[in-house]
Amino acid sequence: MAGLYDKQAAIYLDARPRYPSEWFSMLASLTPDHSLAWDAGTGNGQAAIDVSDHYKQVIATDISEEQLKHAIQHPQVKYFHSPSSMSEDELVNLVGGENSVDLVIAATAVHWFDLEKFYPVVKRVLKKPGGVVAVWSYNVMQVIPEMDPLLKKFYESTFPFQNPKAMYAYECYKTLPFPFESVGVGCEGQPLELDMPMEMSFERLLKLLSSASAVNTAKEQGVNLLSEKFVKELESAWGGPEFRTVNFRSYMLAGKVKL
Repeated sequence: MAGLYDKQAAIYLDARPRYPSEWFSMLASLTPDHSLAWDAGTGNGQAAIDVSDHYKQVIATDISEEQLKHAIQHPQVKYFHSPSSMSEDELVNLVGGENSVDLVIAATAVHWFDLEKFYPVVKRVLKKPGGVVAVWSYNVMQVIPEMDPLLKKFYESTFPFQNPKAMYAYECYKTLPFPFESVGVGCEGQPLELDMPMEMSFERLLKLLSSASAVNTAKEQGVNLLSEKFVKELESAWGGPEFRTVNFRSYMLAGKVKL
């Protein structure tokens, strides 16, 4: 999946929303120890930085070297390239070894993973008992009644250009396999629904839409999903230069290894 976001890596950091600090406090409250966390599919490290507020060290990995070039540097966060060619044992050792990790997260990322490879690694590295894995994503954005139908139209236009794995996210992780015991934050088939409000300018919203992998895939096939005409429609519906509250409907699953 590295190539899907390589070309948008430069704008990804500015465009994508930061997750609420309350989410990380909640997850930290679920683990008795706070020594080591692993952020899988870290991208530019947005979630890793927030995890570092609660854990002494964070290992942040990504399949995309281009994304890692734009990662936010922090003394408690160590970034590593984890190519798809890396073996299970190599990844376990990179992260910290067997039974070593207090918290594993995948922020808007797990739907891209080879789950048959990822989940066994998670089960090996998580501390038992006590370790927790949490995955989450967002899909629908809500702004104002004049804007929401246009955003729905945009997302529906991306479907023909989506990687099939992205449908886990569009289905709100309700169909995502999650073979872990619930810790009270959703369970397989029933993710916890969350709101993620964010103050945003129209320019940033446009950057966010442009950072979608399907937009780049469509462009490579000669289709512009953000045509000048459509952008003008969006801007008119936005209604001026002011910031607006954009609410991202989000979905989270957290669990522990079944003993």
